[in-house]
Amino acid sequence: MRPFLTLSTGLALAALIAVANPSSARPAAHHPAGIVGTWIVKDSAAPFPFHIYVFNADGTMQQANPDAGDPRSSDSDGKGIWVVAGDRIAGKWVEITADRASHKFTGRVEVAFSLKVDGDHYAGTESVRVYDVDGKAVDGPFASTLSGTRVTLP
Repeated sequence: MRPFLTLSTGLALAALIAVANPSSARPAAHHPAGIVGTWIVKDSAAPFPFHIYVFNADGTMQQANPDAGDPRSSDSDGKGIWVVAGDRIAGKWVEITADRASHKFTGRVEVAFSLKVDGDHYAGTESVRVYDVDGKAVDGPFASTLSGTRVTLP
């Protein structure tokens, strides 16, 4: 029996997949936006000022911070989106909040941001709004500054 894929056919198929999906063909650090990667972020007004942001090449992102920042509310993990807007990165991430004592859903926090990337560093601003369980804005907007440093290999 003849194998389904010969070595040369398999290599050609792999090259075709890499061309059709460029993000798999090169490291994320070469993404034109420059934001793709993992960042240690300092937020000037957050209850716990240090966060980790991960920007994916598909325009999605994740945010995480220790759950120790607010003694009444649990809000340690956010998910969001980003786009290139001229020479800046604009986006928004959302986190769900819960009461620490009752463990009940209390609403969400939405964080809109604008960043300017310069190599392995960025600086920017954000606007934070708080919403209750019915989606009604109950606090904010609060302004804050952000500074990020890319996580790199030695």
